[in-house]
Amino acid sequence: MTSTTTRGVFASTEQFPGRWILVASFTLLTFSSGVGFYGLAVYLQAFSRELGWSVSSISLATTFFFLVGGISGLSIAKFIAKRDVRIMIVAGAIVATGSLFCMRFVNERWQLFVVYGTFALGWSASGVGPVTTVVTRWFHAKRASAIAIATTGLSAGGIFIAPLIKWILDERGIRDGSAWLALIWFVGTVPITVLFMRPFPHPYGWRPDGARVEPGEQPVVTGTPLAEAVRSRFFIAVTVAFVFTFGAQVGGVQQLVKLIEERTDRGTATFATVVLSLFAILGRFGGSRIIAKIDMTRFTIGIAAIQGFSLIFVAVSDTRVPLLISVACFGLTIGVILMMQSLLFAQRFGVLDYPRIVARHGLISFTGTAAGPILLGWLYDNAGGYRASYLAAGVCSLIGVVFFSLAGPATTGEQ
Repeated sequence: MTSTTTRGVFASTEQFPGRWILVASFTLLTFSSGVGFYGLAVYLQAFSRELGWSVSSISLATTFFFLVGGISGLSIAKFIAKRDVRIMIVAGAIVATGSLFCMRFVNERWQLFVVYGTFALGWSASGVGPVTTVVTRWFHAKRASAIAIATTGLSAGGIFIAPLIKWILDERGIRDGSAWLALIWFVGTVPITVLFMRPFPHPYGWRPDGARVEPGEQPVVTGTPLAEAVRSRFFIAVTVAFVFTFGAQVGGVQQLVKLIEERTDRGTATFATVVLSLFAILGRFGGSRIIAKIDMTRFTIGIAAIQGFSLIFVAVSDTRVPLLISVACFGLTIGVILMMQSLLFAQRFGVLDYPRIVARHGLISFTGTAAGPILLGWLYDNAGGYRASYLAAGVCSLIGVVFFSLAGPATTGEQ
């Protein structure tokens, strides 16, 4: 899968090709988040509007999506630990493309579950797990800034891709718009992977961060073994914390478009997704500078607390300006929380079993990710609207603060 041109780029004796890894990673996560993570909120509104389905029933499909993504992550991690990550990413992109196209055929709720489950497989194989694994292999000392750059794609997807998807579905509906969603995903993921994604720096004559490999030098990968890592207090406490934090965050994001549309109008709802993503970028780059000066766990505690209070402010805000301010504060935390998930485990446990450790963590924490949308959807249908939903999300995030506090410092496993 390596062309002569890209072999030259990656074997260049003058410039470290890690920048191309970051370009590929940023692009992949832009489309993964825009069509996947942020897109789910748009699909929820479209299916609810066009098919007349309740929010809770569609939220259950979103829950199923994240559960399938978490479970499949274990097998994906084993694969990319031994084989070229590009094979998995391209295969996942093809599966996701097919599932997005098949949204046009959904008429029954069980069909939505089939489509979402298949989409989850492709999304998991070509998203955050494989991408951050590659970034942690190429960058050690500069890992925080590298992951900040790569994961900014998650926010860029919300700024550039999600509004485009919403416009397509508002204009064409699910039936006619799904083919465009499939095309956007395929074009945004497959070419960049084939050209510029590489699993390790050593085969191309580089060490992590940009030093040249000496003649005859063999790569040394260090870190904490999986069995030891998953028994540690740090792993257990941080994982439980992310169950609550991600549940609050994902539930809040997935229902946000509908909440703002109900309280204001469609234009404000679209603008809010841009605000959310823009402030996520600001938070991510600001956070990457701060974490070099303080312990990562303490920093994560502060971010989770801000997320909790911002969700509570969303719950009690009824007009345009307070809602957008609350969304901006919420966005600042979104930009950092996911970045901290990768950094905390890489910092504490190193590169050796990073993909398998993160996949094990992901399987557990995805229970919160999956439960968040259905909890908020159920509360919406049964507790008189979104006020109770977002108050519950804020409380869940604050529970996460408690568990982060029990984890202890993110001492260095391997830099």
